[in-house]
Amino acid sequence: MDIPALSMAMSQASVAQAAGIQVMALSKDMVEQQGQQMAQMLQQAPHPNLGKSLDIRA
Repeated sequence: MDIPALSMAMSQASVAQAAGIQVMALSKDMVEQQGQQMAQMLQQAPHPNLGKSLDIRA
């Protein structure tokens, strides 16, 4: 059994897992921020009934 090689492989796997977790955390933060921005945009709508109906009579 090659202990040094096993140790290096485990270390590399740990680093890869930590990097993946960081990327997911950044992605989650970005999605939460976009959701907050969308909620603010919807609250600032000019008129609550604007665009809810369409008159198609000719």
